[in-house]
Parts: sequence; C-alpha cells; structure tokens
Amino acid sequence: MTTPATTRTPVRIDFVSDVSCPWCVIGLKSLEQALSTLQDTVAAEIHFQPFELNVNMPPEGQDIGEHIAEKYGSTPEQMAQSREAIRARGESLGFTFSMDKRGRIYNTFDAHRLLHWAELAGRQRELKMALFEAYFTQGQDPSSHEVLVKAADDAGLDPETALDILTSGKYADEVRAREQFYQQNGISSVPAIIINERHLISGGQPPEVFEQALRQIITQE
Repeated sequence: MTTPATTRTPVRIDFVSDVSCPWCVIGLKSLEQALSTLQDTVAAEIHFQPFELNVNMPPEGQDIGEHIAEKYGSTPEQMAQSREAIRARGESLGFTFSMDKRGRIYNTFDAHRLLHWAELAGRQRELKMALFEAYFTQGQDPSSHEVLVKAADDAGLDPETALDILTSGKYADEVRAREQFYQQNGISSVPAIIINERHLISGGQPPEVFEQALRQIITQE
C-alpha cells in the first residue's frame, strides 16, 4: 500500500526590503531556513518588493556612522553593539557581514529597478543575494552601475541588458508605484514580510518565529 503524496499549501510572500538594510538579509535568511523546514507542507513563492530607506540620499552617499548618528541618534558604543549583533546573527545564518568594509550608505533606486527586471526574468532571488553580498560582504557601492551590472552577471542575467536598463531609466515608474503602494498601506520599516497579501511579519525574526507564523497561517487558510 502506497502512502498518498502530501499536498503542499501554496503561499505568496511579498518581501518588502532594501538592499542597504542588514536586517533584511537576516530576515530573508531566517525566512528561507523556516521554509526549508516546512518544505514538505509549504510551496512558497517569494516576490521582493522595493523600499528605499534613504530616498533622498545623494549620489556620493554618506558616511555610515554619520548617517546612523543623524537618523537614529545612536552613540558610537551603540553602533558598535549593533554591528556585532548583526555580524553574529549573519554568521549563524550562513551570511558574512564585513562590517568594517561598509563605510558609506548609498542610494538604492537603480538596484530596485534591476530587481524589478530580475523578477520578470525569473532570477530575482539570485540578484537580491548578489546585491546583498556586494554591499555587506564586499563593501561595494550598490548605486554604481559597474557594481550593479556585475551583480546581474553573477545572478545569471545578461549584463548588456542590465546596463541598458540602468542607463535608460527603464522600470523607474513601476518601482515608484510599488514603493508608494506599500507606503500607502502602512509599511514604514523593513523588512516587512507579507503572507498571502494580508498577514504581516515585521523585522529580522528568528527562523522559528517565521515557522510558527507560517504554520498558523496555513492552518487557518
């Protein structure tokens, strides 16, 4: 007698985030760990949605310490504690934060335009991780077209098409429309993980929190 196949519940996940947000890396890696645990019961489809932490950031960026002190009022000691907490969480999830290399913070709008294209091409997760690694592990500038084209190439996307998108301004309207949609629906911080377009999980939660929430959601639905 054969055992009937387990039916996996389809789940849509909109992962609202910015490529310059370290807790977004932690949230994504934690979510993916939870989904791995639930792989026999959940069939998840993740869509990365744009959010700019610093919409008005100038092209040259800003010193990260200066930026955090201005925006959050953090002291050098608090910043050091936060960096260590982020590094340790990343290490536990298999991601390397080279915090000493992240000297500046930059505008990320062009990165979001490429991510919009990558979703259409079916390589969005690959590009998202390539951008996270370029900024947080390698300390590169995610507003640089050279860095963005290299990330697209690393993600298995065509670098010439990537450069054409970046120089033409393509997908700018689509990205702004998505950003406005989530802002108008109350998203003011990231990561914001929206399950089936109605259940919100905020922040870089531990894997077990995502797992428990997902179990509750699929049981209810």
